[in-house]
Amino acid sequence: MSATEIDFYELLGVSRDANGSTIKSAYRKLAMKHHPDRNPGDAESEAKFKAISVAYDCLKDPQKRAAYDRYGHAAFQQGGGGAGPQDFGDIGDIFETIFGSGFGGGRQQARRGADLRYDLQIDLEEAFHGKSEEIEIEVSKTCNTCQGSGATPGTQVRTCNLCGGHGKVRAKQGFFVVERPCPNCHGRGEVITSPCRDCRGEGRVDVPQTIDFDIPPGVDTGTRIRLNGKGEAGPHGAPPGDLYVFVHVKPHTIFQREGTVLATRVPISFTKAALGGSIEIPGLDGESLSLEIPAGIQSGKQLRQRGAGMPVLQGRGRGDMVIEIAVETPTKLTREQRALLEEFRELETGDECPESRGFFDKIKTAFGA
Repeated sequence: MSATEIDFYELLGVSRDANGSTIKSAYRKLAMKHHPDRNPGDAESEAKFKAISVAYDCLKDPQKRAAYDRYGHAAFQQGGGGAGPQDFGDIGDIFETIFGSGFGGGRQQARRGADLRYDLQIDLEEAFHGKSEEIEIEVSKTCNTCQGSGATPGTQVRTCNLCGGHGKVRAKQGFFVVERPCPNCHGRGEVITSPCRDCRGEGRVDVPQTIDFDIPPGVDTGTRIRLNGKGEAGPHGAPPGDLYVFVHVKPHTIFQREGTVLATRVPISFTKAALGGSIEIPGLDGESLSLEIPAGIQSGKQLRQRGAGMPVLQGRGRGDMVIEIAVETPTKLTREQRALLEEFRELETGDECPESRGFFDKIKTAFGA
């Protein structure tokens, strides 16, 4: 069982609004049931134990849980916020949390700042060419007054005397020794005696930011652009998170897009369809595309122009353009045009449109007409 395939709340058997105590209780019951020492040689129980441990590691942390609630497993992929299933490797951390086995130690490390999401709409032409973009967002940045320490300049930050700087305290519950964040320093390991007035001890403040970045040619709806270090500042001088820009390409009036393929439907007159000719289609690159129409073309026929589609994202070359032909029957005729068509009808032999002639021959055969 993989923790990346099943919802974390579902793994632990709790609702999405469950509080921390409920989540911890559910995890401890499942951990006892599936612990490898209780199920020696049982690979399924071992996998279950690891999966629920990953889920609990995420949901017990308010910051990770908030990121997971907002983005799901995507929050932990390709640099997403916080630790996720791919970070699960040291089973000692889990033993320490549940069984108090003496693993780990040392001062609590400050967590990096939260990742942020920004949704950006662009035109198909902009997706074709790429562009330099500038956005404005309000984001937490390191406080300039205290340089992220959270303390008033000139004052000292002292080690917490309750946890000794570890950020955690242990308590015995029955057969178990469990760890909790220190209630005195709230898990930081240090105590601020004189909080900075500007950030109120947080070490960061919300300020508007203008961010410049490049959109590469070939982006599509769903493309995610990662801007390293442009997310929220971490608490008390910890590294910032990242900003993820999600691209949304607006519908185009002429072209529909499927990957790198551009598709369009072009109506032509029935005379051009019968006699052949050429048409011109404006391309997204600013150049007109000249297309030859073969004589006798039918509605629904697709013509493909190689290399006239969208650029390959972060690659070379371009996709194709597919043009679907729609033969248009005239609805407004002059008297002279009508007379010419009447004359043409008199000269028809049936061989001009073999498909329709064959269809009516089938009808005669089927119904004995």
